[in-house]
Amino acid sequence: MITPPPSPIPSLLSGRFGDDEPVLQSAPLLPGVPVPTFGQSVKWSLAAVRRPANITPSSWNIHFNGRLSDPVWNLRAREMAMSLLNPAHPMVRAAVHLRSRPAQGRSVRVTTTELGVLASWAGENGLPADLTRWQNDDCRAFIAYKAEEVEPASIRGYILLIKLLHRLSPLLSGGGLAADPWFGITARKAANIHKTSGVSTPNIVPDTWFAMVRAAWQYVHVFSADILAARRRYTELQATRITVRSRREELLDAFLANPANRVPVHTGRITPTARGMAPGGVNWRLLSLMIGLKQDVRAFHPTPGTALVRRMRAKAQAAADAGRVLPGGLLESFATVTRPDGTSGPWHPGLCSRSLVDEELALRSAAYVLIAALTTMRDSEIRELARGAVTEYYGAPAITSIKRKDDPNLPVERWWIIEPVAEAIAVAEQLSQHDELIFSSHQAFRKDANGFSSLVVVRKFIEKVNVGTEYHGLHIPPSRVTPHMFRKTMAMLIETEPGGEIALGIQLKHVAARALANRITHSYAAPDPAWEKLLGTAVERARFERLNDFYDAHHAGQNIGFGPGADHLKAQFDDVKAAMTDLVANGKARQGDRRVELDLLRKARISIRFGKLNHCTVNEANPVGAKCLEDVVKIPDGHRGPLIDRCQPGRCANSIIGPEHLLIWRSEKASLDRLRQDGKLPAVRRAALERQAEDVQEVIDRAEQAQQQLASRNGGAV
Repeated sequence: MITPPPSPIPSLLSGRFGDDEPVLQSAPLLPGVPVPTFGQSVKWSLAAVRRPANITPSSWNIHFNGRLSDPVWNLRAREMAMSLLNPAHPMVRAAVHLRSRPAQGRSVRVTTTELGVLASWAGENGLPADLTRWQNDDCRAFIAYKAEEVEPASIRGYILLIKLLHRLSPLLSGGGLAADPWFGITARKAANIHKTSGVSTPNIVPDTWFAMVRAAWQYVHVFSADILAARRRYTELQATRITVRSRREELLDAFLANPANRVPVHTGRITPTARGMAPGGVNWRLLSLMIGLKQDVRAFHPTPGTALVRRMRAKAQAAADAGRVLPGGLLESFATVTRPDGTSGPWHPGLCSRSLVDEELALRSAAYVLIAALTTMRDSEIRELARGAVTEYYGAPAITSIKRKDDPNLPVERWWIIEPVAEAIAVAEQLSQHDELIFSSHQAFRKDANGFSSLVVVRKFIEKVNVGTEYHGLHIPPSRVTPHMFRKTMAMLIETEPGGEIALGIQLKHVAARALANRITHSYAAPDPAWEKLLGTAVERARFERLNDFYDAHHAGQNIGFGPGADHLKAQFDDVKAAMTDLVANGKARQGDRRVELDLLRKARISIRFGKLNHCTVNEANPVGAKCLEDVVKIPDGHRGPLIDRCQPGRCANSIIGPEHLLIWRSEKASLDRLRQDGKLPAVRRAALERQAEDVQEVIDRAEQAQQQLASRNGGAV
């Protein structure tokens, strides 16, 4: 049934805009796409403006029918939309001051929808369509009515609408509201939304986060090879099919004559089976394709009296009964995985054309999850990723995309990435059916014209993984997960690492904000009680593993660092080794008992923080000699340990300069030398550089001197 177009609404003439004026005058337009005019009173399609990849086409249309069918309210809605879409219009600029950036179609759509709600309420309560006759109490009564139905965040939207009806009064035919009922009060405060220091987006709970990232990586790194191989196999079968049904028995006989050929059967385990597809039953549609016929030709579906088809089915069934079967039908074998219960086996029971679609969607979802979890990109930025997005930026792998939020110029931004992210993008590119974008154009999940809904794929991925747990051993504890929660969770995790605040500022594109100590990025990284205990355990475990490596290197005669801090650490290592020797001598431990030795090292409670420029051995309980704590006026409440931003690696008694650090110090010295060669440097700046260069050289000299002493003790080997 074809839905008839909506009936036109009687259109009133505007005193501000002409009916023939295009409604898109302040934004760049796509060539060849029609632009609606102001006089169209039912719908404006904004398809002529480039739509963000994560916004549905329906959100890019503005409707003026339904609750806005009254001619007066209809005209008012169109005038408001025209003003918001065209802030540079001469009429708009002369009447009010709006921000220079045109409002997005989705935002204007929300405004007109809210206006329709207001118009409907006004009609039900006998209020006139003429807003100049309204009183402030009328507006407050509407807000009180809506407050019984919606949350404060939605109330804020309605208050902003009422404020806008007053602000745009000079542009509305017949006028708008005579006064702002909340003059001098923000919409947030009027809606009783309390300002908080953090963002409302929750973090993904730890159990779900780790399980989901692990599952996504398994799909991308391990399962993808089988899924893509099955995809190629299915494509090959479709490309070589013929349509001569008269030869079907001949084709089947030739197929069965080759002992290497096996009959495809349904598995019915991970993918639910439809009617007539019982587990172990022959997959007749795929078999017809494998022998050379079109898959949609019902070669094996008998009709009354079709002896030929019954004979063919009997031959194929006999082969299957004899054990000549291929579960799924598209692949001979699958990657082997080790499950949590210790068993091992193929990760999938068998791919057919139907289960292949499910696994393609799961793989594509896994790629999205991995990118979202490991890059801190917004959903809109991930959805703008195009083919060939992987590049290099300042010598490191990166991806490029469009940053849309709060930026009228829509610049191309870059996010540094790790190898798993690059691999996920490469996989997603192979699965995409879109000419340009890698997360668009799939036959399933038709949430938008590009066939991709971020919210749906995340939810479906969790469901799909948990359906196949008995085979691949993966399981994701169900919990609420939305695309924007990935960015929030990763921001919090980055902040826990040394130097993480800098990385966080770069990856979240808030570098300038971080320089000004902006609260927004900090609130993204705010601690989460659900993660604190886990992160503390994880950090301590990683720190002990690194300490253990230092311990082994020291007792193997290798150099682990220079400086007073290094000497103190080596002495502690020697004490642990001596204690182990005593236990062996007294028969309380065996020589080479690694577990006992590690317990002794752990009980020694050696304090060390590993860094890029040096390692710090300051003791939180007794920070003797810590230069960073000297002359400190006030230590932040709750802070324990050193103040990293005041670290003086070359002067502190707790500092260790390791061999891996010397490369950075020498590079810094070379940079300072180049700067000092500039003859135009002011005297004050040159003196500061001289002092800095002396400090750096002193660190290098002490380290090199210690290296020479160690080399002489070891017979020339450092």
